[in-house]
Amino acid sequence: MDVTTRELGGHTFTVRTWGDSAHPMILMLHGFPEYGGAWDEIATRLSDRYYCVAPDQRGYGASYAPDDVGEYATSKLVGDMVHLIADRGPVIVMGHDWGASVAYGLAMFRPELVSHLIIANGVHPVPFQREMAAGGAQSEASQYINFLRSEGSEDTLAADDFGKLLKLFSAKMDMSWLAGDRLNAYKAVWRQSGLRGMINWYRASPLIVADPGVPVEMPDLPLDRLQVGCPHLLIWADGDTALLPVSTEGLEDFAPSLTRAHVSDADHWLLHQQPDAIVEIMNNWLG
Repeated sequence: MDVTTRELGGHTFTVRTWGDSAHPMILMLHGFPEYGGAWDEIATRLSDRYYCVAPDQRGYGASYAPDDVGEYATSKLVGDMVHLIADRGPVIVMGHDWGASVAYGLAMFRPELVSHLIIANGVHPVPFQREMAAGGAQSEASQYINFLRSEGSEDTLAADDFGKLLKLFSAKMDMSWLAGDRLNAYKAVWRQSGLRGMINWYRASPLIVADPGVPVEMPDLPLDRLQVGCPHLLIWADGDTALLPVSTEGLEDFAPSLTRAHVSDADHWLLHQQPDAIVEIMNNWLG
């Protein structure tokens, strides 16, 4: 693995790479509260065939991390990655958690840059918003978003050596993979950036979270612009308690070239829990 800095749109980002740059490129986009290094288990297994590129996205690590919430609009997050891949496109794009929102944004709004889209436990904005507005199981599972959006949540989560942050994401899920040297590496990244930038992704998002049992009107979304035309692979671990399978129902309406694959014995952190299974699925699908 190599770690470099890149200027993207006039801002500095940390970028990790694995493999030979002459190979087909996979852009790997992490979620909250991870960073580019979270892809190491997957990228190492793919580096003999692919050039894997994983940035610390805006707000993470030593990458550009403005304080203003408006600087984390999806258009700006997608724009960062356009600068990273514009001279290579079209490339394979893979996203997890919040990284999926940027991956979907690239596929929907800059389709000429994306040859294949791979999502691992991430959600398309329309089915996800439908379920969060419905007041049902996904609304209940997403109540933590309201806390994260509250002013000062970053200070609460950082207290006691990030104890509350770790507790938030270990509830009902297996975090045994985050220990020892790996945990120390994560804490180093969190100290480097602070938590405000990464939490601003939640604050900047227009997604509406209904109270459990109190559905709200589904926002009017530009459905014709939210289409994924390239081949799309969705890898899903049903043990996820933050993102529920119901939030992927109807995805075929927005991604007609969709393939679904399931990973057993895993939850939201499937990239760390089942890397061999995920790489096998990817290799079989990519051919």
